[in-house]
Amino acid sequence: MSLAPDEVKHIAHLARLALDPNTIDDYARDLSAILSFVDQLDQAPTEDIEPMAHPQDASQRLRPDEVTESDAHERFQAIAPATAAGLYLVPKVIE
Repeated sequence: MSLAPDEVKHIAHLARLALDPNTIDDYARDLSAILSFVDQLDQAPTEDIEPMAHPQDASQRLRPDEVTESDAHERFQAIAPATAAGLYLVPKVIE
């Protein structure tokens, strides 16, 4: 598939990109090459290929879901500048 310079200008407008007029032909050539490659990939026979989530059949090693720290909520609240009902109060930053 080959893109014309007018099509590249239109695509740039849709993407809100400012293109240098001197480079539009280069963009047209490069985008056309990318679209040709996508067309080439589309020709690959994939009818009998099962979709996969990951190219390797591996499972992640997960650590045990155990509590490793004690509850220090009261200690942290005691040193906070301002708290109310167990929550930290912070200055308003959005008006």
